[in-house]
Amino acid sequence: MTSAFDRLARPIQKWIRAQGWRELRDIQARAIHALTGDDSDLIIAASTAGGKTEAAFLPLISQVVDSETAGPGFDLLYIGPLKALISDQARRLEDICREAELPVVPWHGDIAASIKTRAVKNPRGILLITPESLEALFVRRGLEIPRLFNGTRTVIIDELHSLLDTERGIQVRSLLARIEIATGMSIRRVGLSATLGDMNLAREYLRPDAPGEVRVIEADKGGSELRIQLRGYVSGDREEEVPAPVRAISEHLFTHLRGSDNLVFAGTRQSVEIYADRLRALCEDANLPQEFYPHHANLSREHREFVEHRLKDGTVPTTAICTSTLELGIDIGDVVCVAQIGAPFSVASLRQRLGRSGRREGNPAVLRQYAIESELRADSNVVDRLRLGLVRAVAMIELLLDGWCEPPRPGSLHLSTLVHQILSVIAERGGAAAPAIFDALCRRGPFRSISSPLFLDVLRALGRPDVALIEQGEGGILLLGEVGEKLTDHYSFFAVFKTPEEYRIVAGGKTLGSISIDSLLAPGMLIIFSGRRWHVQEIHDRERVIVVTPATAGVPPKFGGDPGIIHDRVVQKMFEILESRKQPVYMDRAALDLLDEARGNYAQLPFVMGGIAQTADNSFLIATRLGTVKTETLALALRSHGFRVHAHDGFIEIASSDAQTSPVDTLRAIAQGERVDLFSSDPNLVSEKFHPYLTADLLRQDVASGKLDVDVLPRICAGILKGKVKDERR
Repeated sequence: MTSAFDRLARPIQKWIRAQGWRELRDIQARAIHALTGDDSDLIIAASTAGGKTEAAFLPLISQVVDSETAGPGFDLLYIGPLKALISDQARRLEDICREAELPVVPWHGDIAASIKTRAVKNPRGILLITPESLEALFVRRGLEIPRLFNGTRTVIIDELHSLLDTERGIQVRSLLARIEIATGMSIRRVGLSATLGDMNLAREYLRPDAPGEVRVIEADKGGSELRIQLRGYVSGDREEEVPAPVRAISEHLFTHLRGSDNLVFAGTRQSVEIYADRLRALCEDANLPQEFYPHHANLSREHREFVEHRLKDGTVPTTAICTSTLELGIDIGDVVCVAQIGAPFSVASLRQRLGRSGRREGNPAVLRQYAIESELRADSNVVDRLRLGLVRAVAMIELLLDGWCEPPRPGSLHLSTLVHQILSVIAERGGAAAPAIFDALCRRGPFRSISSPLFLDVLRALGRPDVALIEQGEGGILLLGEVGEKLTDHYSFFAVFKTPEEYRIVAGGKTLGSISIDSLLAPGMLIIFSGRRWHVQEIHDRERVIVVTPATAGVPPKFGGDPGIIHDRVVQKMFEILESRKQPVYMDRAALDLLDEARGNYAQLPFVMGGIAQTADNSFLIATRLGTVKTETLALALRSHGFRVHAHDGFIEIASSDAQTSPVDTLRAIAQGERVDLFSSDPNLVSEKFHPYLTADLLRQDVASGKLDVDVLPRICAGILKGKVKDERR
């Protein structure tokens, strides 16, 4: 049998020898045999820095070098989620392709126009591009798409796991389908992914029409030794310039991370700046060189690249205090430790971050988790007493150790992205008939759950005079309307996602500040802002204003209301932890004490029927034991009956009520099949970029398909009344 090395082109073999590699990694050898053996679609799954890039490109570049040109156009198309990742991959591939004299073309917003112009005139080699820049090619150079991609042999999709359940992922699938329609041929697809719990989900994403024919090559899961510590801290109510937990965590990071390369995921951009500033001050106080730097999207590209270069260079110790910007696969070299401040929202994200550590043979992967809980008082909120932030962190670690991670949620309509793609197809073709658009997007593209009648409803919504995104021309051809032309002419159109909208919080005519809204919010619900609990009275989407009044019942919980969707399995694991006596060995004494306190408070909850407890201030606490989607669904149902509610991880708090019945009677009625209008409380449904252009009915359908789970509502209520809820569908 021919060895994997011998299957590679001579210039690629020469490059490998120049690197001093004694042998190929196992995943690289298997990928070379698979990619040179036939034209099947393939997924290569391994941890960060597991050799996925070389596993895909070494054989694919070899095929380009050794074969006759397939036709005019780029030979290979690489789609990456980040500009920094593309620039990094371009540098790596230029080194590989130099001997083969194969051009490498990075293409994103920071690349010079002259480079793009040359590439369009003579498209060949490897094109590395973001989804947004590929979208721009369709909109601005739609008639040139066949010429640019007629010779493309393979599409490589990096960070495939990050696309599975997102609007951006739907956009990429649509663009791939449109390339194949434009060129009239099927192009092999290769996905580079972190290891998932169920790789069939990735197969279905990569080739929806033939998932069974997609091959999967996974790296050995043995991996390096894993070392974990979870430390607990308590935050008091005293006003301090630097809160005690921030000081303590910063000093612990300074002591244990100084002198090596590390990543600290601090959550929000504000937290990143707070911890980076504190660590900088500690360096100055000790008369030591600075080695702690912030890294987030609001910082300049020059600063981010400076931090990334220091990490990759490895000659001076560097710790990046970051948001999720360094979670994906930018090559920053080897890091000793990954730290996480606060509870993560997904096991998949925690696994991705931890994959940055322990990459060198013989070195352990190290996770330092920090949990901050509020100091309890006599009038502390019941939710604070359950220490849900700490418990979620433990649940995430336990599921990580079990090898589980979140699957994507099926069934979403993705109407916002459908609107985006309708406009893009019309712009690409200079006008298109409705049946042709439906064929490209719904029959052959990713919007398979969109029926013909629903598609026509969307078109009618876009053509309303007050919307004017599209209009009908001669022969029924759909053209861009006045507003549609303005949208597609602006660079901001190419991204299908939007940044969270900032809403002003107004009480008594006075602006208190602003918050981002990422979840459903309706009048009558509770929000936590500036350390207080508020009743939402009105929501004005156009003006981006939320009118509130003070809520007087109890002390507001410090944990809760954070954006992010928590999976059912995570919440179920949280309840297992609360009901267990197990003392995880990776927790320090302070964290164990907080966990014991949470378990004791949970055991004392006065559950009067099943999963319903009535607390001392005459409020109710419902234990749903389920994740964000189902808990939010029940919260809206209760709100429609006049209850004031606040959803947490696996719990719903009912602070007060305008309802005519008790929570128990309401749950019983829903369990017995009573129809519930989840939208009677007029919740804020505009959460995606193109939602404002849809009708109210289309918005409800979209939200119900993606952010709610209406069908299981009776079963949820029945389970709560019995005291136990299970997700029977997963």
